Amino acid sequence: MLKKLGAALGAALIVGAATMAQAATISGAGATFPAPVYAKWAETYKAQTGNSLNYQAIGSGGGIKQITAGTVDFGATDKPLKPDDLAAGGLAMFPTVVGGVVPVMNLPGLRPGQVKLTGAQLADIYRGVIKKWNDPLLVKTNAGVALPNLPITVVHRSDGSGTTFLFTTYLSMKAAHWASEVGANDSVAWPTGLGGKGNDGVAAFVKQTPGAIGYVEYAYAKQNNLTYALMQNKGGKFVSPTAENFAAAAAGAKWSAAPGFYLLLLDQPGANAWPITGATFILVHTKQDKPTDGREVLAFFDWAYKNGDAAAVSLDYVPLPAAVKDLIRKSWSKVVGPDGKPVYR
Repeated sequence: MLKKLGAALGAALIVGAATMAQAATISGAGATFPAPVYAKWAETYKAQTGNSLNYQAIGSGGGIKQITAGTVDFGATDKPLKPDDLAAGGLAMFPTVVGGVVPVMNLPGLRPGQVKLTGAQLADIYRGVIKKWNDPLLVKTNAGVALPNLPITVVHRSDGSGTTFLFTTYLSMKAAHWASEVGANDSVAWPTGLGGKGNDGVAAFVKQTPGAIGYVEYAYAKQNNLTYALMQNKGGKFVSPTAENFAAAAAGAKWSAAPGFYLLLLDQPGANAWPITGATFILVHTKQDKPTDGREVLAFFDWAYKNGDAAAVSLDYVPLPAAVKDLIRKSWSKVVGPDGKPVYR
């Protein structure tokens, strides 16, 4: 009996050790925009597979730098890289989910969605031209709303940020002064304001500063119970930041015609389209020195495409259509090992 018990325990230990040996950890770094959904996916993925994701939400600029340097298995960015830049860096790129960038404010006594803003007004606030909440331009747009006599404190990102890229690209589309004086990038010379690191840093600054305005991915506005503005969209309608309206902005996205999946979803037509909508992207090296690492990265996102939609929706992100996911899976054939064969099939 003791021999049988010992043999059984030994077998169990061997199986346990084998299971532990098979568990993998992949590393990623970059965008804070999708960090809430990546964290949720990673939690469920580990529970189901035993494999772990170590993701550092350091901003899109940091993610691009780390994958370029090869210090992580994948980079994450909300600023898509153009095909020439992907080719120069030996990188492949694919989208994961769609979300919305939302102006958030600290205005005591006002509820989310009470304040309306146009793109041009938002640009003038961030240029430091509109300095108070009861400015006549804002009062005219917000008839019947008791805008406070408070100075506006502008809050922006201090780190290289794809959220900033989407936000400043949108402002450049809506305001010629912004386009010529500041421009669009993941990091710009801000005319005024305070800098916060990451979406969470901007949210924290806004939350503690009466009169502040910032911009964050919607999940951060929701998690922090922040007051958000309605934005005027391309059709002239003031719309709310909701998953349905982010989806409306992405409805006409032609991913199959986008080289390297480079596509912007800003100021899209559609009655309810949210004007500052964007996809977030993953970057991996096309040539993998360690094929197992590349395989595990693609396996994680393949799992997320199959099993992660409910988690994405619960956090107000928009999952990609099934046809787009299939298109992405086909694109993974360009991610190869030293033998030239795809690392994930």
